[in-house]
Amino acid sequence: MEDKRILGYSFAKYMTGSSWDEAKVRSITESLCKSYASGKGISYDERCGMPQREAIISVLNKLLDLLFPGYTGHKLFTTADQYFAVGGLVNDAFHELSSQLTRALAFSCIRENCEGSCFKNGEEIALSLMKKLPAIRETLLTDAQAALDGDPATTSLDEIILAYPGFKAISIHRLAHELYADKIPYIPRVMSEYAHTVTGIDINPGATIGPSFFIDHGTGVVIGETAIIGARVKIYQGVTLGALSFPKDASGMIIKGHKRHPNIEDDVTIYSGASILGDITIGHNSTIGGNVWLTESVPPYSKVTIAPAELSIVTRNKK
Repeated sequence: MEDKRILGYSFAKYMTGSSWDEAKVRSITESLCKSYASGKGISYDERCGMPQREAIISVLNKLLDLLFPGYTGHKLFTTADQYFAVGGLVNDAFHELSSQLTRALAFSCIRENCEGSCFKNGEEIALSLMKKLPAIRETLLTDAQAALDGDPATTSLDEIILAYPGFKAISIHRLAHELYADKIPYIPRVMSEYAHTVTGIDINPGATIGPSFFIDHGTGVVIGETAIIGARVKIYQGVTLGALSFPKDASGMIIKGHKRHPNIEDDVTIYSGASILGDITIGHNSTIGGNVWLTESVPPYSKVTIAPAELSIVTRNKK
């Protein structure tokens, strides 16, 4: 059989008895390239393509290794080679991070037609985050301690760092939030959605979260972009710190960038299934009960619960 080629691919072994042929490949290829002509949803590398998801996740895992060496298994550490192993990882993480940051900034500049030194800015922000790693680690240790103090099912910090999804989610969030604060596009959201995928916990990178933060169990937790959470806050699975409504402009488009999520002050506990919505404040030392739907502020030392439903238990006669 004649070896027909299109776009560098041979069709000789595929064409016998098949309706798949060169003409169909050409037609589909032309249709796809025509749809790309608008420039939407495509990243051309010669224009400094956008950051790459897998590369972001790779450097994120290196940063997690630097925060808690030896727990992920991506890199093994010994006492004897710690300095050299950490040094090599710091170097690799910096270069990979600065590369992705530069891509993100340059791609955003192209989209917005701005002028700026994207390469220099990418390196400066990467360096800034690397310098913050010791302080981020110290804050995360307070989060791990809060989990140890608040969960009777665990007996060690090691177990929390190694296994707890809430701790992994907040670890990633504290890294993503620093980049969000530096106005890095794309990358913080990739990090937060990766955490969402692997933990079931959805924390927008814009959320501001104080130390000693503990998410117990964690599945289904949602924390919105403009939420502000104080110190020593504990929340359970299924909690939503969300927006109540989305104001629109004269043309009906959602107005973005305004404060729309709750403020949770220090020493607050929020039990499973609670939804706290809008730019309201939960006063310090308050307790919000399970399944509460709350859209108004409450003062400090409040206890908010819903009246228990009337329970009916009927015992049937055994036949």
